[in-house]
Parts: sequence; C-alpha cells; structure tokens
Amino acid sequence: MGYKSFDEINEKIKSGKAVVVTAEEIIDIVEQKGVKQAAKEIDVVTTATFGPMCSSGMFINFGHSDPPIRMSKVWLNDVLAYAGIAAVDAYIGATELSDTKGMEYGGAHVIEDLIAGKDIKLYAESYGTDCYPRKEINTYINKDNINQAYMFNPRNVYQNYAVAANTTNRIMHTYMGTLLPNLGNVTYTTSGELSPMLNDPYYRTIGIGTRVFIGGAQGYVAWEGTQHNPGQERTENGIPISSAGTLALIGDIKKMSTEFIRAAIFQKYGISIFVGVGIPIPILDEDILIKTCVKNKDIYANIYDYGIQSRNKPLLGSVSYEQLRSGSIEINGKRVVTAPLSSLKKAREIAGILKQQITDGEFFITRPVQSLPIENRGNTLEIRGEENEKD
Repeated sequence: MGYKSFDEINEKIKSGKAVVVTAEEIIDIVEQKGVKQAAKEIDVVTTATFGPMCSSGMFINFGHSDPPIRMSKVWLNDVLAYAGIAAVDAYIGATELSDTKGMEYGGAHVIEDLIAGKDIKLYAESYGTDCYPRKEINTYINKDNINQAYMFNPRNVYQNYAVAANTTNRIMHTYMGTLLPNLGNVTYTTSGELSPMLNDPYYRTIGIGTRVFIGGAQGYVAWEGTQHNPGQERTENGIPISSAGTLALIGDIKKMSTEFIRAAIFQKYGISIFVGVGIPIPILDEDILIKTCVKNKDIYANIYDYGIQSRNKPLLGSVSYEQLRSGSIEINGKRVVTAPLSSLKKAREIAGILKQQITDGEFFITRPVQSLPIENRGNTLEIRGEENEKD
C-alpha cells in the first residue's frame, strides 16, 4: 500500500518536517511501532558504506596554457593519466601506480592530495600542432586553479561481496587484503545492514539520477556500475548472496573531504581508494520500509578460497554478517578470525551526516530517471588466439 510520493517527501524536507532515521535505527522503530505505523511516520531511511572501491577515478580539465598544448601524455605527481580525450582533459584511475614510487603512491593518492588542497605536479607532452604548438609543459596545479575535477567511478557500492579465505600453505596478497595460510583469517567488506543496496535489494528507489552522498559532497548515480549482475541467488527477503548490483557514481572533487576519500596501499597488491557513500531511501510504501529493516543475521555472503588462483574459486560455505561481526566463524570445523576491510564506524558517521542534511533541508531525494537492470549480466571474458600464438 502506498503512502507517499517523492514530491511529497521533498515538500516535507523543504518545510523541515521530514522524519529521517538511519538503517540501523529503523529496525527498532518498526519492532516498537509495527510496519504500518512506521511507514506512515518515517519519510527517509539513510544508508551508508565506507570501503575500498578500486574502480574509481577522476576526470580533470587543466585549462589552456599560452601558447596552448594538446596534451597527449599526462603525469600527475609522476602517476600516468589517460589523455586521449581532448586537449587539456585527462582521467586518472585510482589504482594507477607512480612511475617513480611504484606501490608507495598512485592515482588514489593524487585524488586525495587534490581534495586536501595540495599542489600537484603536472607534466605533459605533445606532438605539437598548428593550433596547439607547445610540446611540453611542467607546472603545478591545485583544486583552486583548474576548471573541473570530478570523480567518475565506474564501479562502486557492491550490493554484497564475497568473504575471502585462504586454504593454501602460503600467504596470499590480494585486493581483499593479506590472507594468512591454512585458514588463518578471513576478510569481508560492505557495512551489512547499513549497506545501501541491501536496504533496497530490487532497486525500487535507487537508480540512474539518484542523488547520493559521495566523499563528503552531493553526487549522483550516473549509470549501472560495471559488473552489475543482479540476477543471482537471493534469500527469501530478497538479499543476494553473491556480489549482485553495482553503481557508477559521479561527484565534484572540489566539494569533497579527505574524511571520506582516502588512498590505501594493499601490501604486495597495489593501490586502492576508500570511498564514503551514503544513499537515502524514501519510504514510499510498506514494502520499501520492510526491506530497510534487514538485519545482519539475515544477510549472508559466500566464502571463497582466494588461495586458488582462478576466477572460479572453490566455495567454502556461506556466513551471516552477524557471525562475521562476532570476530570469528567456523570453516570446515576450524575457528577462523574475521576482519572487515570496510569501516562500520565511518559508515555510521556518513549515515548520520546524511540524516542531518536531509533533516536540515540541505539534501533532497531524487526520483530515478531510469531503473537499474534487474537481469543477469554475468559474462566471462573468452580468451582466443593463445593456442595459435604458441604454434
């Protein structure tokens, strides 16, 4: 049964009358008041996550020099950026490594340093043209003297994600952190019952055009994320056990904060970036409300053996987030220590900030202009030609 529309909720936000709670708070409210009453009273539920999101990066426009240059190769603090766009546009990926510092510094650090207001060394080369005669430029930029700088992240906010284990007898250095041998530990990510798309499992309110909190700024869902693959096995409450959906996000770097965008070095793996994301879920009806009441004990993730270097890693079982949060789980009769990659503390902070911004009339919800796909997109790269090349 429907109760409210996007417009009605925004009118309440505008007038300062909206009732906003976090995804953790709504659980107790519904238990106390019941679904029907809570759906009438609550207008928005805020969700959040703060974790490593490798598929992130930044578009940047430097402005033109005099004489002008058509940049064909660009480095920012010795980190290569992609310049095959236009004269003074570039894209720097979070995981790109420094030419001089290797795994000690990368694209994620450039992004964090720019947000922090630091000067960034820009070096660019060109082949020279009649309209762009300059062939080299060596200078410094910062967020105040460039035109635009915005994050465009192809894949953020996994709906769910695997739990990583290692059954081999050697240490594995992975994007899920360091995995100790012989099931010495497991790692996991997402913020469980606070996680955005676990609170809207069928994407009824989250879609293209949804306004989000990203890195301390207001941004938007730009498209489905890469590797968006929602058509997977789900529990009775709609929660996928696999990774499922993802989001492509965009936001203004100049308005972000290093409180919510942080570079990270994963030992012997490479560079990643921690991104803070908050998404409001408008309570349009009882079904949407019920979905926001998901509990850690009802969210399950598959445990995979990352010690096996294959895309099809062995499945070791599944486990609830309540069990993961307890500090240890049991795998094949062995008690194994658990460790989160994402920060629940920061996720709670983001959900609280977003709640306050909506309450204060500084953040309005948006109706998606298009829904996210719900069908399976799980294609596998086919490798061709290797056998012929060996002949």
